Amino acid sequence: MAVTTLHLQDRLTRLSLAPELGASLVNWQVKATGQALLRHTDAAALASATPRRLACYPLAPWSNRVAEGGYARPHGWQALAQNTEHDPYPIHGSAWQQAWHVAHHSDRRARLTLDSAVPFAYQATLDIHLHEGCLTLDLHVTHRDDSANWYGLGLHPYFPRYPDTRLSAPARQVWLAEAGRLPSYQATVPEPWRFEALGHLPETLVDHAFSGWPGHCVIEQPGAGYRLACRASGAEHFLLFCPPGQGFFCFEPVSHPVNAHHLPGRPGLRLLQQGDTMSLGFSMQYQAL
Repeated sequence: MAVTTLHLQDRLTRLSLAPELGASLVNWQVKATGQALLRHTDAAALASATPRRLACYPLAPWSNRVAEGGYARPHGWQALAQNTEHDPYPIHGSAWQQAWHVAHHSDRRARLTLDSAVPFAYQATLDIHLHEGCLTLDLHVTHRDDSANWYGLGLHPYFPRYPDTRLSAPARQVWLAEAGRLPSYQATVPEPWRFEALGHLPETLVDHAFSGWPGHCVIEQPGAGYRLACRASGAEHFLLFCPPGQGFFCFEPVSHPVNAHHLPGRPGLRLLQQGDTMSLGFSMQYQAL
């Protein structure tokens, strides 16, 4: 599939985007060296036309999985259909599976918008900005449906993983699950998953939501010669996905844990009336080592 890309650049980095593929980022690189700061997208990955093989995509109007085929809302049941072949649960909302419109594009900025009717009416905006090696993503949603509904937001960046990759991302607790089920309770973060200080990524699988996150993290790549100092707003949780033997990992700033629609108190979700808005932001500052 031929995909149209947009290009942004500042003094230090360059960025390519694919609005029609769920407002995905394609490549973010250091101009002087070509070093990939997010997972590199080659021609085959781009031609596959799925955001899951690209560098980053927005999550709206929820993040990760929702059980039971939907959830309760004030005016009745909101049904959700399975939206991928690889997962029995509806996952990551609907924004990533739709083409977005380019509302603005200049050398250092782009604004992408989406008017969605799936699974209910909402409008989304993603503002992308490059400045002196800092990539800033601001995701906003406005509820357009007559009936109130629950919202959650996130971003799904993929980062290169090297043998010396290190992460700092303090969190108070981790969400865990009963065998064969989605996460349902919080526990103290086990030692291999604690990242109060810079530490190496675990060699075993991690695919969990962490809570009590103050919104900052550092991703350090010593062998590649750089670090990313990151800050989030509107996100008190993050998802960490470290698949063993793969050349990438995911660190996802999100407003809520997995399956929050069915957890007591619906942690991190917001009930929006028609015209109400919700936002989430994430910045990644490139720093050469």
